[in-house]
Amino acid sequence: MFVNPSDLTSLTRPSTLRPRSISAENPTGAPGAGGQARTGWGAAAASRLGRGWKVSPCVDLAGESRFVLAAIDSPGVIRHIWITVAQEAWRSIVLEMKWDGAPEPAVRVPLGDFFCNGWCVFSQVTSATVCVNPKGGFNCYWPMPFKRSCEIAVVNLAPESVVFFYQVDYGLTAVPDDSLYFHCDWARSNPVEDGVHRLLRTDGAGRYVGTYLAWQSRHPGWWGEGEFKFYLDDDDAWPTICGTGTEDYFGGAWGFTIDGKTCTEYTTAYLGLNQALAPIGFERPQPRFGMYRWHLADDIPFESAVKVDVQALGLGPGLGNGLDYRYRILRDDVASTAFYYLNDPAGVSDQAALTPDLLQLEVD
Repeated sequence: MFVNPSDLTSLTRPSTLRPRSISAENPTGAPGAGGQARTGWGAAAASRLGRGWKVSPCVDLAGESRFVLAAIDSPGVIRHIWITVAQEAWRSIVLEMKWDGAPEPAVRVPLGDFFCNGWCVFSQVTSATVCVNPKGGFNCYWPMPFKRSCEIAVVNLAPESVVFFYQVDYGLTAVPDDSLYFHCDWARSNPVEDGVHRLLRTDGAGRYVGTYLAWQSRHPGWWGEGEFKFYLDDDDAWPTICGTGTEDYFGGAWGFTIDGKTCTEYTTAYLGLNQALAPIGFERPQPRFGMYRWHLADDIPFESAVKVDVQALGLGPGLGNGLDYRYRILRDDVASTAFYYLNDPAGVSDQAALTPDLLQLEVD
């Protein structure tokens, strides 16, 4: 499914793919139609230069509105998405994607969470599929094939309008009948109940390929003892895949500690703790963390169903008698984005509606 970036020999072979690009300068993606805008956000700046000189680099996304970035009615594959918008809107804008006319979006996730920036505070991400660059350049390289059509839209849940820049790069090409569809499910537990946050519940055949967590700790001490559990196909009470701790799942160890500093940030091709925000007095008394893992070399296939959970488990005071600590169940604020491919283009119809109240950060 994924091309090894170090294997560039495929670039030396002829391709039948026809490249296209959609932006505010070419909203239909038509060939030979880029840069022809006569009106737009940059019209005044380009008034002495005229057409073809960045007349329409963006759109004004009205408050409480839905805007379709891309509507494509041919087989193809999304290859790259670039977006930038003011960081205050990263949790109030929802990204949606529909494949092949499905009634429900396969992707419905807050914009910032999709790009591993769920706290409306910039964090650089240098990974194989998501790159976030100064200051708020969102890039996505997940391949997203569709057999007949695709629609990519954003929903502004806030009453205020925002200036929105975007570019969708795709290719028109034949897509094999057995190609899987890209999906993203977003879920939030605020607080986590019974110590378990549920990332994903879905039926069908597919491959689980990635996780992003925006985690706010509400308790003193260490919060990352919880196990990730993957229940595949006929698994019932017990999972097939079970990890050893939250930081272990994201490729770290021992509280992400270096030289006495707990939760040291890092970002790599496949995994990272890209954000560790310290408390700020009374305004934000709890620390916040952002972490991702892409299962590119170790994707998790499933044939009929998949369930993914993570425990909210920390360390508390010991019991004495030589026991220095004990586990304790936490009631933290955890938001997750689950990335996967599925044989069904439709999204989960009973997924919780992404309302302003659900998305609201405790302190903005």
